[in-house]
Amino acid sequence: MVRVKQIFLPARVPALRADASIPARDSAARSGIFSALRYRNYRLFWFGQLISVTGTFMQGTAQQWLVLTLTSDPLALGIVGALQFGPLLVLGPFGGAIADRWPRRNVLIGTQVASGVLALALWALTAANVVQLWQVFVLAALLGLVNAVDMPTRQAFVSEMVPPDGLLNAVSLNSAQFNASRIVGPGLAGGLIALLGGTSALFLFNAVSYVAVIGGLLLMRVGDLAPMPHAEPQHGLARLRAMGDGIRFVTERPKLLITFLMIAVIGTMGFNFNVLLPLAATVMLHSDAVVFGLLSSALGAGALIGALMLARRGGVPTNRMLVGMAVAFGLLEAAMALTRSVPLAMILIAATGFAMSSFSASANTRTQLSSPPEMRGRVMSVYTMVFVGTTPIGNLIVSSVAGTAGVPAAFVIAGLPCLAVALLAAWLWRRQESPKSAEAPSREPLHTVELAD
Repeated sequence: MVRVKQIFLPARVPALRADASIPARDSAARSGIFSALRYRNYRLFWFGQLISVTGTFMQGTAQQWLVLTLTSDPLALGIVGALQFGPLLVLGPFGGAIADRWPRRNVLIGTQVASGVLALALWALTAANVVQLWQVFVLAALLGLVNAVDMPTRQAFVSEMVPPDGLLNAVSLNSAQFNASRIVGPGLAGGLIALLGGTSALFLFNAVSYVAVIGGLLLMRVGDLAPMPHAEPQHGLARLRAMGDGIRFVTERPKLLITFLMIAVIGTMGFNFNVLLPLAATVMLHSDAVVFGLLSSALGAGALIGALMLARRGGVPTNRMLVGMAVAFGLLEAAMALTRSVPLAMILIAATGFAMSSFSASANTRTQLSSPPEMRGRVMSVYTMVFVGTTPIGNLIVSSVAGTAGVPAAFVIAGLPCLAVALLAAWLWRRQESPKSAEAPSREPLHTVELAD
């Protein structure tokens, strides 16, 4: 059974404009896989991100390979992941408060510049052949601090570039762009590492790629954005309370909280491919950087197809969709433990990517549509905190299991909890829909969109 509540819309938010050259149509005619690209600001953002995120994936692949060349210990990969994403777990609410306090476009310009500088520093160290593991750790931790602000701001900024009825399409296209970069970036990186015999050039390319997204942000028409109400300046205890508003918002809404339970477990245990894929290539498949790049690209190819299919679908993602994608994701990731051939591994990891992007884009859209505009930065900071910020915990668990029980066991440990939490979420949602639960008063206000069955 599907029910629909109203979506909260602020009373005096300027209408978002599509390009003047595109005539007005009804909503059905405007729908399509790439409909959000009608909006000039979103188009600038999307193409800039396409270039920049490709560079990010090239750097990520090169950084993982660099760590493996500096040390053969799988735990080192987990430590790098923990340092790079750990600050999100601690400082996520702070980043969300910044996203709701200052213009998000300006905040993003600052975070992208900082990320580019850190990439330049890693390039300089590797090009001079003086890089050491502790330096990689320090730069990963500094990038984590930047990401704690950048990620919730970037997530919330999407709703300023497109209207609410185009949000799922925009989020899905973001996922498609992310996964297109996941295909191209690692594949290029693996080939270039083998061709050049080193990783330094990839760090330089990533540094330069930030020019594209910064340029896109600077070229935006600020008047075409639909800026949401920003939080008033806070001081002392009031500032600390504002940082916790996103957490309180989620915990007071049972249906949204179930979604976040799935996000937390899948983000912690399932999204550990930065550790698992290089180990799968070297240990399970007895191959090199080229196969590592191919596996990463296969993951991205499946995720890209999933994101494009979701963009075409539109609408509000349902409970059944989230549960189905989470079940498929957990089973497919665990099944990777059984493969010892490169073609089969690529097929399984591509299917895993399909389920992964479908789940993450759906969860992202539900979270944004369930929060009022003036709270969206803080709520999305909780989303990134539990989805990405918890990944370092999983990195350490999975890398430890890989080092002690073997890489196949690590895939099983990563996948089965995702399956378990999906089944638990299905049971909890069904329990909420029981007659006794229906009699209980709802604490969810009218500005939330119904989380449909």
